[in-house]
Amino acid sequence: MAFKGLTAAVFTLATLSNAKPLRKRVSCGDGNTASNEVCCQLFPLVELIQSNLFDGGECGEEVHESLRLTFHDALGFSPTSGGGGADGSIIAFSDTELAYSANAGVDDIVDLQTQFISDNNVTISPGDFIQLAGAVGVSNCAGAPRIPFFFGRPEPTAASPDGLISEPFDSVDKILARFSDAGFSSDEVIALLSSHSVAAADTVDPTIPGTPFDSTPSLFDSQVFIEVQLKGILFPGTDDNEGEVMSPALGEMRLQSDHDLARDSRTACQWQSFVDDHDRMISAFSDAMKKMSILGHDIADLTDCSDVIPVPADLPSDAGPHLLPNKTMDDIEAACSDTPYPTLTALPGPATSISPVADS
Repeated sequence: MAFKGLTAAVFTLATLSNAKPLRKRVSCGDGNTASNEVCCQLFPLVELIQSNLFDGGECGEEVHESLRLTFHDALGFSPTSGGGGADGSIIAFSDTELAYSANAGVDDIVDLQTQFISDNNVTISPGDFIQLAGAVGVSNCAGAPRIPFFFGRPEPTAASPDGLISEPFDSVDKILARFSDAGFSSDEVIALLSSHSVAAADTVDPTIPGTPFDSTPSLFDSQVFIEVQLKGILFPGTDDNEGEVMSPALGEMRLQSDHDLARDSRTACQWQSFVDDHDRMISAFSDAMKKMSILGHDIADLTDCSDVIPVPADLPSDAGPHLLPNKTMDDIEAACSDTPYPTLTALPGPATSISPVADS
């Protein structure tokens, strides 16, 4: 995308990594209020991110990729193998980390955010910027939670080691072990995968870049948890791609890892619990994102600046949960033995063909 009307703006952000919240909210002088005065200086940056990085507040390709980047930066963390977590090393040491196979396709958003930081003389750390952009971007997607944002991460000091980011062809055992090493339970892994509700694949099948994982890629809804549970009948592009299995509809991609996690006894019930409980889904996602966003840091050293994140719109009244057109409950491959699968009805109309996510 091209930046529109970029005006250099210098953000002289106080280094108050251990600032304590004030008892009363403070006025920022621009109509905004915050719980801590250091957060006031982030509001202009949020406006620039919305106008110049996210095309005025769209839930589009740059949002999807910015959210993905929060994972690829933060999960470069292991108590045993090293890595600084959510420290921005994927930007600061991009020559090293972008060469890792698990980071294929992340280079575009790294380049875009790096250019944005340079053009606007942004002086917050790259770790802060990655997590701020991810939280702001998600707020543009109807139905999303307002993700907490903490400010004050120091500059990264080294690249994350290779092998810490899970890949779509990894086994469930390997995925759960990797996340456990980083401090996440199996339930939190599934909560984090709520991000696939507004995600798309660019490199799994390079012949169809921008292919979403569900039929509503601009809504932060539970459709991904439903549609991954449907029987696979086709490949949306070419077959025999590593990390891909058959999906239920044209224009929709299914990752092998999602398919397997939805059907594994350790994770299937948490997966199913989000199908018809949107509030549970976004609450669990928000909590897991908060935990991920501070990996490698002591939260006591950071300032809660969640006030600067915009409030997302509600889901439209006609949003799911629902089956795809021409599907029935017989097409659901239920895998949770503890509770019955929720009864859903299909949308009217012909068989669904989902359009790729456009580059906004």
